[in-house]
Amino acid sequence: MNRAGIVAIAWVATTITAHVQAQGEASKTGSLVFTHSAATHEFSTVSQLGNTPLLPGLIREALENNPEIQAAQQERIAAQQRIAPAEALDDPMLEAGVINAPLASSPFNREDMTMKMIGLSQRLPFPGKRGLRKEVASKDAQAIEYGYQETVNRVIHNLKTAYFDLGLTREIFQLVEKNRQTLEYFLRIAEERYQVGQGSQADVLKAQTQVSRMLDRLLELEREQPVFEAELMRALGRSTQTEVLVPVLLHIQETPLSMEMLQQEAMLQRPQLLALQSLIARNEKSVDLARRASYPDFDVRLSYGQRDNMLDGTRRDDMVSMTVAVNLPVWRGSKIEPRILESQALRDQAASLYQAQRNEVTARLRQQIAVAEQSLKSIKLYQTTILPQARLTVESALAAYQVGRVDFLTLLDNQMTVFDFETNRITAIANYNKALAEIDWLVGKHVH
Repeated sequence: MNRAGIVAIAWVATTITAHVQAQGEASKTGSLVFTHSAATHEFSTVSQLGNTPLLPGLIREALENNPEIQAAQQERIAAQQRIAPAEALDDPMLEAGVINAPLASSPFNREDMTMKMIGLSQRLPFPGKRGLRKEVASKDAQAIEYGYQETVNRVIHNLKTAYFDLGLTREIFQLVEKNRQTLEYFLRIAEERYQVGQGSQADVLKAQTQVSRMLDRLLELEREQPVFEAELMRALGRSTQTEVLVPVLLHIQETPLSMEMLQQEAMLQRPQLLALQSLIARNEKSVDLARRASYPDFDVRLSYGQRDNMLDGTRRDDMVSMTVAVNLPVWRGSKIEPRILESQALRDQAASLYQAQRNEVTARLRQQIAVAEQSLKSIKLYQTTILPQARLTVESALAAYQVGRVDFLTLLDNQMTVFDFETNRITAIANYNKALAEIDWLVGKHVH
């Protein structure tokens, strides 16, 4: 090889070394911030947050605009309005008419018992029924209130998951783009060495294959991005994308995760479990109310009758009547007993659902705690041990390749290993944050 060729190869190798080192320094920082250009569909690292929407701001937007939350809010209001009518009495009945009028003659003064009457009646449920009806409606409203809180927590969980997935996609896009540029440098080295007879065509083809593989990965990420953007838009309650969403992966902050404490928190404050407890209490009151159907209700009636004077002018006194009527609940076997059994079945169903949900919450907590702990361990291992060693291996292989002591495939494989480790590290960060988000949802952490 002539002197000019050697100088050119040395310059390219030096540039690659600097590029690899820059990658290493970038990966040692917390999380990268990326912006996306709608025109070019390219990602670029920026030093300032700028207009990048942070997660708390998106959560506030979802709480204000998400239609599922709004619908649950209206259902909660409606349930509260059903409490007072459940305890209210039935409307009183007003009646008016003529009683004891003879058919033979029309005047009202011919018969002593003929009178014009006006009356008022009111149904009074057996004592305790109205109170039970109010308690049933109150427990219904309480369950719906917890359902509203569960809806809020679920929407926020979905928002966080989509946010982290989109952030992961953007960071991997940036990483793939960096790796593609590095592989293109390697490809130029392989082509120059092949041209001067110091390399093989297999090295060139292998480098071209890896570059093409990175291009295919970029296309795959571009296909995935709109999916996560759509999920994020849905959680935010936006019908159209008014601005480019640019999420930022959160810094890793170690959070103590105790299974016993988290399980206790979930039992005490998870809205879904509290809603099922309210349903159990509601159906227990329904059983009592169904049993009260065996007791009669009362119809109290008060009426006033006005009588005309006799034919000779003698005055007739007006009359007042008061009656009390009761219904006879005699159809116990065909009417009352089935309703009692229905309420008992609904109560037992709610109890079984509560136990099943408790078991599911416990199982999912164990799973997500394991995911979070494993992801955190992986992040630390990649950042402190694996990635520094892998980067040093690439640098060593590059230096050895420059003097012909290492073949090109070794250098290429080492670079792809670093790329895989970087991808695994970023994925572990996203998985850790998503696991924490699901743990917050499972334990019913309040959203402020």
